[in-house]
Amino acid sequence: MASNKIQFRSIHELKDPSLNGKLALKEFQEEIPVEDFLGDAEKSDASTTRRDFLKLLGFSTAAVTLAACEAPVIKTIPYVVKPHDIIPGVPNYYASTYFDGFDFASVLVKTREGRPIKIDPNPAAGDLGKTNARAQASVLSLYDNDKVKQPKFEGKDETFDKVDDYVIKGLEEAKASGKRIVLLSHSFASPTFKKLFAEFKAKYPTAELVTYDAIPYAASLDAAQEVFGQRALPVYDLKGSELVVAFQADFLGEYNAASLETSYAAARKPGANMLRHIQVESNMSLTGANADSRYRLKPSAVNKTLVEVYNAIVAGGSSDKLANELAKELSAKGSKAVVFADGSKGAQVLAHLINQKLGSVAFTGKANFLKEFDKVRFQEFLGWVNGGQVGVLITNNVDPIYSHHKGQDFKKSLTKVPYVIAVADKKNEMYKAAKAVIPVANWLESWGDIEPQSGVYSLMQPTIQKIYKSRQIEESLLVWKNGKNNAANNYYDYLKANSASVLGGTSFNKALYNGIVASANATTLSYAGGNAAQAVAELGNFKASDLELVLYTKTSIGDGTQANNPWLQELPDPLTRMSWDNYLTISPKDAQRLEIENDLNARMQLDGSIVNLTVNGVTIKDVPVFIQPGQADGSVGLALGYGKKDSGATADTGVNAYPLFDGSNLVISNVKLEKTGESHEFAGIQLQNTLMGRYDIAKEVPLKEFLNVAFDDEHHGWNKPLEYHTISGALPAGKIDLWDAFDDTDGPHFNLSVDLNSCTGCGACIIACQAENNVPVVGKEEIRMSRDMYWLRIDRYYSAKEKIETKEGVERGLNVPQLYDILIEPNESPDVIFQPVMCQHCNHAPCETVCPVAATSHGKQGQNHMAYNRCIGTRYCANNCPYKVRRFNWFTYNLNDRFDFNQNNDLGRMVLNPDVVVRTRGVMEKCSLCIQETQATILNAKRENRKVTDNEFKNSCACAAACSTGAMTFGDMNDKESEVRELYSSNRRYHLLEEIGTKPNVFYHTKVRNRVEN
Repeated sequence: MASNKIQFRSIHELKDPSLNGKLALKEFQEEIPVEDFLGDAEKSDASTTRRDFLKLLGFSTAAVTLAACEAPVIKTIPYVVKPHDIIPGVPNYYASTYFDGFDFASVLVKTREGRPIKIDPNPAAGDLGKTNARAQASVLSLYDNDKVKQPKFEGKDETFDKVDDYVIKGLEEAKASGKRIVLLSHSFASPTFKKLFAEFKAKYPTAELVTYDAIPYAASLDAAQEVFGQRALPVYDLKGSELVVAFQADFLGEYNAASLETSYAAARKPGANMLRHIQVESNMSLTGANADSRYRLKPSAVNKTLVEVYNAIVAGGSSDKLANELAKELSAKGSKAVVFADGSKGAQVLAHLINQKLGSVAFTGKANFLKEFDKVRFQEFLGWVNGGQVGVLITNNVDPIYSHHKGQDFKKSLTKVPYVIAVADKKNEMYKAAKAVIPVANWLESWGDIEPQSGVYSLMQPTIQKIYKSRQIEESLLVWKNGKNNAANNYYDYLKANSASVLGGTSFNKALYNGIVASANATTLSYAGGNAAQAVAELGNFKASDLELVLYTKTSIGDGTQANNPWLQELPDPLTRMSWDNYLTISPKDAQRLEIENDLNARMQLDGSIVNLTVNGVTIKDVPVFIQPGQADGSVGLALGYGKKDSGATADTGVNAYPLFDGSNLVISNVKLEKTGESHEFAGIQLQNTLMGRYDIAKEVPLKEFLNVAFDDEHHGWNKPLEYHTISGALPAGKIDLWDAFDDTDGPHFNLSVDLNSCTGCGACIIACQAENNVPVVGKEEIRMSRDMYWLRIDRYYSAKEKIETKEGVERGLNVPQLYDILIEPNESPDVIFQPVMCQHCNHAPCETVCPVAATSHGKQGQNHMAYNRCIGTRYCANNCPYKVRRFNWFTYNLNDRFDFNQNNDLGRMVLNPDVVVRTRGVMEKCSLCIQETQATILNAKRENRKVTDNEFKNSCACAAACSTGAMTFGDMNDKESEVRELYSSNRRYHLLEEIGTKPNVFYHTKVRNRVEN
């Protein structure tokens, strides 16, 4: 056996073992009523003869067939004068930099006929080119119909000329009176922007640049200032590490303004030196879900444990059992160990000092410059505003009224500022508070540069003309510095001239082509201080209470910058599998104690209690509560970035938790909950598309067993090849077949490898698939009806240790239900496995045999095809698919005002990929392994009379190309040198539900946990 565990998809399966069966019966919640379609209620109610029945059946089938074949006729006009760099039907790629104040990535932007339609990682950038879900989804934010579309003055449309007159007048008045001119901007590590502002300040000496971030990383920066003597965040690399211990640090998310998932996955390759990961935390975080060993403690207990670990390693000893165990492991690994901590400045200081003591090789000495917030300076700025010292305030796409914990006080103080100018993208609180508004240009419409870390320089270039009358802040500063209509106001020229000092011998055009180059900035960090006693005292001052709160960011929404992006709102949370919401997470034990409930209604939809949340006198009303296995007793969690008012139709969902966040401490005590008596309707997708109760699908094995036991050992093999017992004896599964085999040796034959050891559940692949294949957003109501349209999902499985062996159950006379109840009893902190599931492209596909019109068929290259204009929507294929990966298209989402999620308007539809048909209602759709990309790759090589390289095919599948950990590998099995063929020979390889004989072209690798099983 690979594991002594059983997986269950949700906590509700624990209460009702028959849940899978119920869900299978209710997979399609509504029947399509033929009588309504015909519109003859009297006839449908009357008794009918056999002839009448056949008449109705024939008419309805014909009508559905005709409806499925209809398509709108769209006329196009060819180029009169074709741009030299655009060939219709051929994509162009531009290297650029995604930066919105919170996220950074060096990327390649795919454009079609001048429209950006897809974001890909920039391979030249290494770890800095990896994209998360938000970077992948940012292309949709370009086509946001809720954006501010032109300059405003006193709430009315105005020209740039008039707005600039107003701003320049205010600047001159402030200069003459000696009042301050403040540019309030998010962190902006741009050398050219900094130079430009210095010149702006030379003209207006009272000008000040103040940084404000919704999530400012203040504690991290303060700790770095104390320990390293520089206000820059340390850069880590886990490739050479063998042990990581994290205290509340979600380092696979946004820890220290960067994710470590790429080097983490590289260090987690199964072997003798495989990285061991221990997580000590309160919330079940994405990082904690990937840990080998996870200890769930409330925040006050996490702080205490961290202090004791520090004492055991640095000060010489501790009386805490857990701390001693952790310290012993850390000391044994020495420089190959690293400690991360989050939540407060004190926690991070102690983590740095522990790493210094260990001599951790994970600490690279490089500096991350992406975060620049200084709490002392921001408080000084608030004093200027309250004291009436600010004559002009210019905000660069930030909204402290929404995201600062004293935002309403800030809003009132703005009445003391004569000139308030908002550079904004939405009609948010700052927009309403400003007299003049300048629409901010999207990053895909802008020139710019970023210095993300030591020795790295990244360029940003526009990939489309500005859609609306917008302007980036640099263009505005040039106008206000030089005067209107000045020839020197071209920011491209200014950027090109300034970059020469950074690029050295590299030409600007070459740097622009690559997107990222080396810079001469060799800033390094080294340990120079750190007050351990003060840090210990700070953590000790955190008062334990009955309930303690941990604020966090979700992988989809982050700090809320892209809250109006429907792709991100609908993306299910990796752990809760809920979309379109934030909520208070609570442990099952606390929920029972406080009489908080999560229940499934008769339609198998999840409803939950609503509470008023009060923290240190501040109350957030009507917060839904989700019962989360693995949440520490005595703690609750709540995501930031939701509840944005007046920022677009999509953004106004969830509750705003920023009033609880002081900008430094993510953990807070003195929490009270008050039930309102109301119930909240969750939109979750974990309980649908069930794999019919088959639980040997997410395999795992302990590292010790993986290293020391043969995978096919007769008695203890952890991945024994499947055998069928026949009249002739046991035979390998591949030798027995009811089907004729396909000849797949001629030309490419595609396979996709999925490594469960590398998949962190981040969801970037889901958004990449959505962008590439025009997968629609359906909205909260449809998700709740189990009608999500995702072609790729990431199933999350909890696991629990067995309490009894099957043999023992037989000896005790237990029947199957009794034994099942015992086996699924969970640990208090269950393990988690993430498993991406898409169409398995079976060589012997059950869907193909049942389609009455041959809409789905098998291709010679191994892909299971869908001919949408053939499909009549019988859904037989979905019923016959054991993997539940097919989706029935209920509506024409892109032409329906009911689904106002960007793609129902002309602007939003600009993001659609013209290589993939936009499906109409009434058809089945599913993953195609991006067949449009594989065929384009083959045709391109054929035109050049050469063989396709493995790397070309590896980047042909959107999910594999977007994966930052290498969990997915796509390629040609007939290429003997391909990586996917090498992976197929791994002893960890297995197929999903292999016993049913579908012979998929997608295969998985068993997850390996680096711990000793008890």
